[in-house]
Amino acid sequence: MTETTPPDAGGKVKTHRAVSNDGTEIVGHVYGDGRPLVLVHAGLGDGVLDWDGATAYLSDRFTCYLMSTRGRGSSGDHPDQSTERHVEDVVAFVESVGEPVGLAGPSGGAMFALGAAARSEAVAAVAACDPLAFEVLDGADEARLHDAVERMAELAADDRLVEAARDWMTEWANDREMSVLSESGYLEACAQYVPALLQVLQQADAYSPTDPSVLQRITVPVVLLQGSRSNATWTWFTESVRHVDEHVRDATVREIDGAGHMGAWVEPESYADELVQFFEERHERV
Repeated sequence: MTETTPPDAGGKVKTHRAVSNDGTEIVGHVYGDGRPLVLVHAGLGDGVLDWDGATAYLSDRFTCYLMSTRGRGSSGDHPDQSTERHVEDVVAFVESVGEPVGLAGPSGGAMFALGAAARSEAVAAVAACDPLAFEVLDGADEARLHDAVERMAELAADDRLVEAARDWMTEWANDREMSVLSESGYLEACAQYVPALLQVLQQADAYSPTDPSVLQRITVPVVLLQGSRSNATWTWFTESVRHVDEHVRDATVREIDGAGHMGAWVEPESYADELVQFFEERHERV
C-alpha cells in the first residue's frame, strides 16, 4: 500500500498511534501546533489525501492529527471493515490524544466523527462536512447507490482501480470538482483504497452513526458545513444535512458558497476558515 505524507515545512513529519478495540493500530500524521484537531477522511481516501490541502490553513492554529482508519495510510488492516469498527477506530484515536479534541470529517468520514462524538467524552466539538445519512435514502437513491457499487466492484475485479475510483467519484463530485480531483492526482492516489471501500460497503451492519438514537446522544456543539451546490449532484446530500441537524441538540448549519459535496477537497481554504471560526468560538466559550 502506498503511503501518503502531508506537506512538510522542513521538519520531520510526526505520527501519533492508537490501538482500536480489536487490536488494530490506528495511525495519524501530526502537523502544526496548537489545540488538537483530529481530521477523519472520507470513504475513498486517507487522512493525508483528504486533508493535506486544508492543513496549510489550519496548522498555525491547531495541532492537526490526520488520522487514517483501518486499512488506510499507515494504519493497520483488519478483515472487519464494519461501520462500527471504523467509529471505534476514531474513538480510540481521539481518546489517545490525552485532552479534549476538535473532530472533523467530510462525507462518510463525517458519519464516523458523529458516531465517535456520541460515544466519547474526549470529543469537545464536531465539524461534519457534507455528512451522509443513509436513513434518508429513498428507493431511487438506494438503486443509484447500488448501481455505483456494482460498477466499482466490476472494475476492481478487472484490476482497473483508477477507473473504479473515477467512476465512483462521479456520483459525488460535480464536473468542476472532478476536473480538480483529476488534475491534482487525487483519483490515482486513492485508487489503492477501492478494495477497502468495497469491504466497508459490503460489510454494512445494523449500526448507523446517523440513527436518530445515536445523534441524540451527542451533547457537544456540532457545525454542519454544506456546499451550496451539493444539492445539484444529489438531493440526498441536502437531506442528510437536514436529518443530522434535526436530531443533534446543539447543531448549526453553515453553507459554503459555491462548493459542491467535494468542497472540503476542492475548496480547502473556505472549509478551513469555517473550521477555525467554529473551533475557536467553542474554545472561547469553555
